[in-house]
Amino acid sequence: MKIGVLSLQGDFIEHAQMLSELGVDPVAVRLPEDLRELEGLIIPGGESTTIGKLLIAFHLLEPLRKFAIQKPVWGTCAGMILLAKDVGTDQPLLSLMDIKVQRNAFGRQADSFEAYLHVPVLKNGETQPFPAVFIRAPRLISVKNDAVVIAELADGTAVAAQQGKWLATAFHPELTRDTRFHQYFLKLINV
Repeated sequence: MKIGVLSLQGDFIEHAQMLSELGVDPVAVRLPEDLRELEGLIIPGGESTTIGKLLIAFHLLEPLRKFAIQKPVWGTCAGMILLAKDVGTDQPLLSLMDIKVQRNAFGRQADSFEAYLHVPVLKNGETQPFPAVFIRAPRLISVKNDAVVIAELADGTAVAAQQGKWLATAFHPELTRDTRFHQYFLKLINV
């Protein structure tokens, strides 16, 4: 199985390491031709406006949209922002998921935190909380159509969503030792 990791900026190395641990061949995606023969793609955390500008500079915005129409895509943190149809600002987006996202919803870098989430879609997700790392994280304001919230903070703030084969998390699963979100994404590919 070959899974792409958008490798323009952000936590792409950590995602690639997680995939390797699961026996998957990670492919660095920097150009449109890198999308060939991939079965899915991860868009990592980083800085969403920078990644968006790089998508335009490397002529990747439209090829990624076309790829995502057919294949599973998972966005973490900045990747969630790029997948959203509405972020309240004018920036390059893939505009795929029917979600509205607020950027930097939890404050600055100094306000980063960890939280344990109950995520029923994950293996043992109800009984074994997932350790979520939030760094200048976005949050879900709303979901519509067939997009659904799959994880919330204890106060009810939505922090992960799924719409068919698209997955979006406000946090960084790649910065933990817990591979369950990566395993779940691989299951979406094999459906």
